Amino acid sequence: MAQRETAPIQSMTGFASREGEQDGIGWQMDVRSVNGRSLDVRIRLPAGLDRHEPEIRRMIGGAFRRGNIAMTLTLRRGEAPARYIVNQEQLAAYVDAIQSLAASGSVAAPRADGLLALKGVIEATGDEETLLSGAVIIEGVAGLIADLTTERQAEGGRIVPMILGQLEDMDRIRGYIDEHPERSVETIKARVDRQIAALLSGQSLSEERLHQEAALIATRADVREELDRLSAHIAAARELLAEGGPVGRRLDFLAQELNRETNTICAKSPHHAVTAMGLELKAVVEQMREQVQNLE
Repeated sequence: MAQRETAPIQSMTGFASREGEQDGIGWQMDVRSVNGRSLDVRIRLPAGLDRHEPEIRRMIGGAFRRGNIAMTLTLRRGEAPARYIVNQEQLAAYVDAIQSLAASGSVAAPRADGLLALKGVIEATGDEETLLSGAVIIEGVAGLIADLTTERQAEGGRIVPMILGQLEDMDRIRGYIDEHPERSVETIKARVDRQIAALLSGQSLSEERLHQEAALIATRADVREELDRLSAHIAAARELLAEGGPVGRRLDFLAQELNRETNTICAKSPHHAVTAMGLELKAVVEQMREQVQNLE
């Protein structure tokens, strides 16, 4: 049976830049990605090229699952000055709206410089091919996405070994707690016997109540279940890292579960040495979660 190929794990942080020239117009594309709970894409294009935004957004959305991604295209023209026209229809709509507000006293009368600064009033002349061809833009964006993917994968490749090391530390500390003398059967039994004796001292309890209290004491006396769940969560995290792809959310959930079990171990342990190891374990879990939150 062929072994399934695993996908690289990406960080959500990265930067890429590309530039070129077409018919005397130089262009530069930049894209920056930072951590985000979901995928949030912001695109800034020169006037006259806005029609390409939906396709660019589709391309970015098809390449990435999470991260706050900002992409910018800037143009550098040659000696020929750019020519612009006033969109009379858009300007008239703005003027009507502002004059209505001015008549009610809500705002001051509009000024020419303010009106010309409104989006859509000033437009570049000529069609999109005069500015920059659609083929050049899409090809540039495709290359930009490839470069950003490489950056994010490289950063992810640096983070994964750190998380694996932290999982190894957790497993080691979990083993120390499991093998601590305070967890021997004899020690736990003696502790339960003492607590039940203290419970019965000077009190008259019904048989049902006694069974309830004894069961509660026994449950609190050991952390076997918590240690078993820790082991299962650590194994699950390793499997996700081996699986690859966008596993950040699932790893973050496992980090929360690891933290929950660690808190319970610290709360239940009556011995300072086990509590100290639990606190050490908690610190490693927090370090892991910080790294996990960088992953897609």
